[in-house]
Amino acid sequence: MKALVYTGPETLEFQDAPDPVATGDALIRIAHVGICGSDMHAFLGHDERRPAPLILGHEAAGEITAGPGEGSRVTINPLVTCGVCEHCLAGRENLCAQRQIISMPPREGAFAEYLTMPVGNLVTIPENVPTEKAALAEPLACGWHAVRLAESALNRPLDQAKCLVIGGGAIGFGAALVLRARGATEITLVETNVARRDIIAREDGVHAVEPAEVEAGFDLVVDGVGFEATRAAASAAASPGGVIMHIGLGSAAGGLDIRRMTLQEITFIGTYTYSAQDFRDTAQAIFDGRLGALDWPEIRSLSDGARAFADIKAGSVAAPKIILAP
Repeated sequence: MKALVYTGPETLEFQDAPDPVATGDALIRIAHVGICGSDMHAFLGHDERRPAPLILGHEAAGEITAGPGEGSRVTINPLVTCGVCEHCLAGRENLCAQRQIISMPPREGAFAEYLTMPVGNLVTIPENVPTEKAALAEPLACGWHAVRLAESALNRPLDQAKCLVIGGGAIGFGAALVLRARGATEITLVETNVARRDIIAREDGVHAVEPAEVEAGFDLVVDGVGFEATRAAASAAASPGGVIMHIGLGSAAGGLDIRRMTLQEITFIGTYTYSAQDFRDTAQAIFDGRLGALDWPEIRSLSDGARAFADIKAGSVAAPKIILAP
């Protein structure tokens, strides 16, 4: 098969790769696969968890060509867990100590023509939903999980909360769409890229602004970027008794105003991926149209993937998400 292989810092090669073998799993022909921020971190050589050579990519949908469910179109939950530990049995599979995710050894990713996955990680796509929309289930599930956790931590109902989302990539924008779908009525999204901000501003119920327009006083702040500067902005923007949900993995440390957070009893919650139920619920919300038209990704060929990564690095991509098609 052909695959886009990460071979070293800032180097991706479209080349032949071994065909995966479906030993009891489903063999999936990938139709669409998104570029995630974590793929960019690996591409830049900043993720020791993803050493070269490696096939990246974990936001995928396609068709089962062999194994259970053959012929079905599916979206893929890339998080493979043991299923029997305390966390898995409690429905918190994302905390499983044995968790694996495709695009990280020992599992190759989905920037390829084919991928094998356990059938339990697959959600069937209805006939009326295109695979490029279904491939958004993974990044949108991150927002779904974060907002669900935030609802239990807030001191007021979500429909009465003033919400701020930092970052207009698929994680942040997706969190804003989830907030809207789950009842939030006051949603501000801050994004530095003017062209991307214009795209987001077309979405009903999401007020897209530049950083200078943001003031304090938000009951819920979602940091979909995760750099020192965005954590500092989140610390300053949260109201007393407010909640910060931290999804982004941009950098490892710095930025939080711990003194203010302590004196003002601001809750900070780190959130990683999603539970299996969160993923299924997100997929169903996509299928039902509750997350909007989802017409904002830019579709490119997998063979042109190296150029897509370079364009993202250069900051020349307006779309919140680039999706590659093998």
